[in-house]
Amino acid sequence: MNTLQLQKRSQWLKNISRELGFSFCGVSEARFLEEEAGRLEQWLSANHHGQMAYMANHFEKRLDPRLLVPGAKTVVSLLFNYHNPVVAEDPTAPKVASYALGRDYHKVVKKRLLQLMQKLEAEYGQLQGRAFVDSAPVMEKQWAAQSGLGWTGKNTLLINKQQGSYFFLAELIIDLEMEADAPIRDYCGTCTACIDACPTEAITPYHLAAEKCISYLTIELKEAIPQEFQGKMDGWAFGCDICQQVCPWNRFAQKNNEADFQPKAFLNWTKEKWQEMDESAFNKVFEATPLKRAGFEKMKQNIRYASEGF
Repeated sequence: MNTLQLQKRSQWLKNISRELGFSFCGVSEARFLEEEAGRLEQWLSANHHGQMAYMANHFEKRLDPRLLVPGAKTVVSLLFNYHNPVVAEDPTAPKVASYALGRDYHKVVKKRLLQLMQKLEAEYGQLQGRAFVDSAPVMEKQWAAQSGLGWTGKNTLLINKQQGSYFFLAELIIDLEMEADAPIRDYCGTCTACIDACPTEAITPYHLAAEKCISYLTIELKEAIPQEFQGKMDGWAFGCDICQQVCPWNRFAQKNNEADFQPKAFLNWTKEKWQEMDESAFNKVFEATPLKRAGFEKMKQNIRYASEGF
């Protein structure tokens, strides 16, 4: 197939992805990520994944998408905006990361991905492929960077030059050949805002010690938050946005217009209402939201720590 035909395929895909609500779409050749292998192995060996044992599973599959989809030729990376520049009415209320203010993103974004796959097959015939939204051994940020959608910032998040970092990442791994995009350069420069602002010192340049990250401590860690983090949680009860809030590139972030991601009513709860929440209310209010994943007992612990300035 000639270059022009591959270019037309890629452009068609990007146009359709925008119609489905994705902000950006990039294309990479499916290959082994040799440059990431050593970094991943070193990160795991240092136990920076904490209790996230699943991060050590399927090591080879994380690095080679052709092991997930035999015959894969292309990795399609997509960004879906979730930015909600709103704040709680009660400034003393426990904080929730902005990605979790609406409906659980897995189902919302996965539905759009499957629609994109259907449109691809309608245009180009039956494909072998799979759709992923933060639920499989896929190195999302690395593939997005490979396809030119942004660069991996010092906070280890993907940063898009046009709109910052408030994005869900998703992928299609398919056996359809397309023109690949080129990576862009790193625009972090000498900035250390994210490193300086992290209260638990989880960030060093281009490296995250996840076991110290507030998002990890409030979501992934199953036991009590260690005493060493007392006074460092900054009021966060689920996730954390600090390194994004201080990032200069997020001055370009745009509010999302996805109905499913608009903030739920709990954004306006008082600190007292959070503290008084029982399990029945938790199950009812947080059904189909990311907060349900933490579970009632974990959330009560987080709320207590956030409220007491732990």
